[in-house]
Amino acid sequence: MFTINALASAAPDASTGSGMAAFLNFMPLILIFVVFYFLLIRPQQQQMKKHRAKVAAVKKGDQVVTGGGLVGKVVRVDDVYVDVELGQGIKVKAVKATLSDVVDPLTAKPAND
Repeated sequence: MFTINALASAAPDASTGSGMAAFLNFMPLILIFVVFYFLLIRPQQQQMKKHRAKVAAVKKGDQVVTGGGLVGKVVRVDDVYVDVELGQGIKVKAVKATLSDVVDPLTAKPAND
């Protein structure tokens, strides 16, 4: 009977600090989310933004890599499509959004035959 009275008298004291205790319990989760945002989510968003800008700026004469790994020279550019010349007389039409990379001709290394 004594333990029941002790537990009943402790209950009102715990309810006054329960808001702060709940906040402290969620604090590690909030901290983990902030760390994930700055280390994973934000850099990925910035990388995607740079890639979209690079693909949107594709122009005739640029060397590109398609999503399938084909490397070629851009012959014609539309809003949605690009015509890529893979070899002499071999042209393919690719969706602009599927381009993986735009190769800078100054830094590109020639293939060894």
